[in-house]
Amino acid sequence: MLSFSQIGLFTIASIALIFTPGPDIIYVMTRGMAQGRKAALAAAAGFSLGNFVHTLFAVLGLSALLMASATAFRMVKWAGALYLIYLGVQMIRHASATVTAGEAVPLSGWAVFRQSILANILNPKVAIFFLAFFPQFIHPAQGHPQLQMALLGTLFVGLVLICFATVGLCSGWIGGWLRRSARAEVRMGRIAGGVLILLGLSLAWSGKN
Repeated sequence: MLSFSQIGLFTIASIALIFTPGPDIIYVMTRGMAQGRKAALAAAAGFSLGNFVHTLFAVLGLSALLMASATAFRMVKWAGALYLIYLGVQMIRHASATVTAGEAVPLSGWAVFRQSILANILNPKVAIFFLAFFPQFIHPAQGHPQLQMALLGTLFVGLVLICFATVGLCSGWIGGWLRRSARAEVRMGRIAGGVLILLGLSLAWSGKN
């Protein structure tokens, strides 16, 4: 169904794009820096599995509908932007709680996992990416293009998990070293929250590309 050349080219191109700075990978990094490796790995898993939903959308043609409708695109884009801003505010509040209460309960890995899936699904640019990128590696002459899309989507999920987990482990290690200072931990939490708010604002103001 898929040739080795298809898989090889797709893997190389996907890894290059996965490591391109964007809201997902930055969120994984900020979680690792602010909360540690477990939270970063939970975020990596959430963003990875969220791509299964976009794969399903692409196979069913929902991504094409989203790209064709400017209103639908804006609605999903604003919902995703508001959610990122909400997460950023929550991280800043969590850091402030650490100052006032001395110690705040960290967000659980399951909560981070759920947040990451939702943030991924609410990013319309991921849906458009699937629709624009994946067909370049699908060969209708080989039959079953929808099945090819599904297989490539599954491979992409695995690649995202590996790459994001690597980033999460590295950022978690760096964050753990920096968090030896309570003041630095609070500062990192606030910076991480600010980054998410900026990402949300950037997504809200970006045009339909």
